Amino acid sequence: MKKFIVIGITDNPSPWFPPEVMEVIRTGKVFSGGKRHHEIVAPLLPEDARWIDITVPLDAVFEQYKGQGASGLPPEHQGSAGRGDVQSSILNLQSIIVFASGDPLFFGFANTIRRMMPDAEIVLYPTFNSLQMLAHKLVMPYHDLRIVSLTGRPWQEFDKALIEKAEKMGILTDKEHTPAAIARRMMDYGYTYYNMYVGEHLGNPEQEKVTSLSLEEASAKDFSMPNCVILRACCPSARPFGIMDREFALLDGREKMITKMPIRLLTLQALELPKRHVLWDIGFCTGSISIEARLQFPHLRIEAFEIRPECEAIIKENARRHGAPGINIHIGDFLACQDIATCARPDAVFIGGHGGHLKEIMEKVLECLAPDGCIVMNSVKAPKVTTDSHQLWDEACRELGLTQEPPTRIILNDNHPIEILKCRR
Repeated sequence: MKKFIVIGITDNPSPWFPPEVMEVIRTGKVFSGGKRHHEIVAPLLPEDARWIDITVPLDAVFEQYKGQGASGLPPEHQGSAGRGDVQSSILNLQSIIVFASGDPLFFGFANTIRRMMPDAEIVLYPTFNSLQMLAHKLVMPYHDLRIVSLTGRPWQEFDKALIEKAEKMGILTDKEHTPAAIARRMMDYGYTYYNMYVGEHLGNPEQEKVTSLSLEEASAKDFSMPNCVILRACCPSARPFGIMDREFALLDGREKMITKMPIRLLTLQALELPKRHVLWDIGFCTGSISIEARLQFPHLRIEAFEIRPECEAIIKENARRHGAPGINIHIGDFLACQDIATCARPDAVFIGGHGGHLKEIMEKVLECLAPDGCIVMNSVKAPKVTTDSHQLWDEACRELGLTQEPPTRIILNDNHPIEILKCRR
């Protein structure tokens, strides 16, 4: 069984380790870590040390780890463990010593080892992670810090924390998700009531720097890597339950081209969104369903489709106006959409517009819909319409073998009745 000894380090170019760790390093043979880690610890390594760089793709790195053989020896030396000198080498090479930043279990490399080699033995010698060090510098309690890693990850969890109005956030950054990029995203979506604290080269006495600044100041500033961020809210506003219709930008000012708020909230209820993971909004128009769903259920991944190009600017304006980042927008005919192959598989689908192709749309949805997923559509009961959407829905459900649930019927003021339709496989 492979054994890894994972040692946490900071950015200090002259690291200090306790005697126990120094003994591990002194007797080690195979070491690994990032290039920056190698620069820091190189003076401490034995003369005959072998170093394995941790670079992407990680599969290649772990092939090198496994290539050491079950005993830790390179393949060319395996099978000769009966000789005393080789047996001594086996004992020395049984462990791979890995240097990792901070606490290796805090979004760190020890988690990667567990995932890639679940049977491996892991021994840890952690140190403070970067966010802890930044909090220490600020003398800021961090037991209530909402942690988000943007290191090699999309914006999803950060957006979720923003929408949920987390009062204190600790952010791990990378070269794409920089403090400036974070500040700009927050300003774009109206989350301007945060102060930002940036820590650069924490643990390095020669380069360490801690800066407190506004989002506007951060958005125009370059920060050296590595760095991390703490955000602290001043006076966050309450998250609304239901957005007033008048607060949306409309398509050509047409009030009828938006799902009214009571209908919108009932529709979200029919979609069972608290337990769903991916919502497809087909025919989003102003984006009211997508935006309301994003704000009420920020754990969701939302894919929004619309055939009219002019609606792209409208949904983006509404998303910024209401602080709803992270909606993935697809413009074009849904039936010809090539992006679907890259979209997350939905377990909830709302059809807001079908252009007379309801059955074809539902048929295409069924190619991707999760086994326990549902489809919801709203149907207006207009008296002068000969073939209403409810009739098309019934025909499509019957021909596609879908099970319908009893519709919900509602009348708002003097408007025509609306039925909320729902079906499953």
